[in-house]
Amino acid sequence: MMFRDRKHAGELLGQRLSEVIGKYNRTDDGKPLPVVVLGLPRGGVPVAKEVAKALNAPLDILVVRKLGVPGQEELAMGAVASGDAEFLNTNLIESLRIEQAKVDKIRKQQKTEIIKRERLFMRGRPHLNVAGACIVLVDDGLATGATMKAAVQALRGKNPAKIVVAVPVSPADTLREMRGMADHVICLTQPELFYGVGGSYHVFAQTSDEEVVSILEGSIKNLI
Repeated sequence: MMFRDRKHAGELLGQRLSEVIGKYNRTDDGKPLPVVVLGLPRGGVPVAKEVAKALNAPLDILVVRKLGVPGQEELAMGAVASGDAEFLNTNLIESLRIEQAKVDKIRKQQKTEIIKRERLFMRGRPHLNVAGACIVLVDDGLATGATMKAAVQALRGKNPAKIVVAVPVSPADTLREMRGMADHVICLTQPELFYGVGGSYHVFAQTSDEEVVSILEGSIKNLI
């Protein structure tokens, strides 16, 4: 399956979720739960926008930063998220013999970047309350899943009732790992030959900070 762009992927993902969310946003005794959609900036936010629209749910973000391997920054050795949550791929770190001092330095840099981006994206607004809610956590796709794993760990500390990870594309092995962390996982396509998230998009231009801010401000206006 190929997506035209993130908007198209979000529309299809939203359609799938609208068909199944009724099974997920329930307590163990069948009572309905409020649904909140969280996008991972930056690329996950345009996808999450369409998902929130399809579910008629409020939209917010969860800021997560990848910890790139020194010299191979696109390869994630872990990730950190708002609220001091983190995920480290210790097997990768050990196999590449990355010094702990380098890991600590990169972790510190990315935690500082999270604070900056929180200020940029939220503009002083508070985040939505996710306690007791069914959270639909959205990104534009998974590769190693490091950022999504950190996001799930960060959310667990905020006491949601359910966490549903929803992505357009992911390799099968990453999905298996994610199912061990989230309550439910929705993925539209699992390519047998995975060449990165962008390989499933015709247009995969970088999402700008300005676009994220615009989407968030638009979602707030829709709630008023």
